[in-house]
Amino acid sequence: MNLISDVLLSAGAFGAAIYCFVLSARLKKLTALESGMGGAIAVLSVQVDDMTKALQKAGGAASGSAASLDGLATRAEAAAARIELLLAAMYDLPDPDPDPAPVPQGAAPAADRAPRFVRRRTNRPDFETVHEDAS
Repeated sequence: MNLISDVLLSAGAFGAAIYCFVLSARLKKLTALESGMGGAIAVLSVQVDDMTKALQKAGGAASGSAASLDGLATRAEAAAARIELLLAAMYDLPDPDPDPAPVPQGAAPAADRAPRFVRRRTNRPDFETVHEDAS
């Protein structure tokens, strides 16, 4: 019986040695940096580092843009308040002339026309009488 148990024990040890050898060969292929999963893991690790740096830069740019937008929103609100105040002040202005004089068709508006001077001769009887007396 001892002989059978020794043979089974040595067969089990030999099987475990072969199993360890096969696992060692597979592990070497898996961790090879150039061709196996190790290479893929190394590339992914570098990409994760690059993406982390890019996210940090984007976060900084976004916080700068948010501050800029906040300032612009404040300025826009101030401008809107000024516009509302101006509109409210316009309601206090008097109404314009409701019935302006009509402009004849084909005539230019009064602002575009040049001023006209009309000279008229007046009838002065005293000049005529002086003239008649001199002849």
